[in-house]
Amino acid sequence: MSSQQHVIVIGAGIIGASIAWHLARRGAAVTVVAEAAGGVATPASFAWINASWGNPEFYFRFRRFSMTEWHRLADELPGLPLRWCGGVYWDLSPDQLEAYAREHASWGYGIRRIDGAAISRLEPQLARGPGLALAIAEEGAVEPVAATHIMLADARKHAAELLVDAKVTGLIERNGRVKGVRTAEGELHADHVVLAAGAGVVPLARSVGVSIPLETPPGLIVHSRPCSKRLNGLVIAPELHMRQTAEGRIIAGSDFGGSDPGEDPQATAAALFAEVKEMLRESSDLELDFFTIGYRPTPVDGFPIIDKPEGSEGLSVAVLHSGVTLAPAVGRLVAGEILDGIADEWLTPYRLSRFG
Repeated sequence: MSSQQHVIVIGAGIIGASIAWHLARRGAAVTVVAEAAGGVATPASFAWINASWGNPEFYFRFRRFSMTEWHRLADELPGLPLRWCGGVYWDLSPDQLEAYAREHASWGYGIRRIDGAAISRLEPQLARGPGLALAIAEEGAVEPVAATHIMLADARKHAAELLVDAKVTGLIERNGRVKGVRTAEGELHADHVVLAAGAGVVPLARSVGVSIPLETPPGLIVHSRPCSKRLNGLVIAPELHMRQTAEGRIIAGSDFGGSDPGEDPQATAAALFAEVKEMLRESSDLELDFFTIGYRPTPVDGFPIIDKPEGSEGLSVAVLHSGVTLAPAVGRLVAGEILDGIADEWLTPYRLSRFG
């Protein structure tokens, strides 16, 4: 039974927190082991929740399923800093925008074509905008670190244990089965181990003969000092994606993954923030506070890796770039596979076996 299983989750970013929370809510004994609560990649995320352009239909469907799961999660965790603010999008050529609108509308996505006047009504503080854009009301954003802490805190209410400032140095494996982890403080034993530590998954999986084809491209995002209301929703413009956080910061990157930091990240941040100020009216009082550089754990084909690797019983792996969008779905499905012992069809496209 699930209440008898002890699961160690390595990683306390938004993916690890979601998996731990779903496991704990289902009665598993959970230990989260991490170097920092909140993770490494999570604090540097743009945190856009979407099923947007450029993905095949199977991945669109998965992302939209997870958007629905965000609604469920918000119902179960009151106070989750989640806002379905919608957005305005014109980061594609007119032909691509039209193709996007046709394709996604045929899949049931709520897309409207809007003109310059409608754009100004939605975002009156924009200093410049196009004559045509798309509006998608059902997308949103979350404050990812705060959401992660809320999930971890609620998991602890359900008897989960959180070990921070703890570095996992290896996995304990006996006769092809993972039985726990080694840390600087000693060994921890469990029935199942979940690797949800972003780029840190690669060496740990390799130690038990599992290869994870992962890239970690950097992304720089600028953060303003908190300011008065400037943006109502997401603004996805060519070479500038921005939104305003719950505490009033304007955050932006050259795309949602962030900007290439270049050889001089400080100069890159300054130039990017200058673009933010040019995009907004009455921006003289806007000040750059800080910038982040996140290293996005991205499987080489761009799609998530979520699997119980063959030949390593007792081990699950969850590593993906769209962590914020997919966190609630991944948490629910990974917990279900561990506790129920049944492979979920939602995860079929994201198995390691696709790499051969």
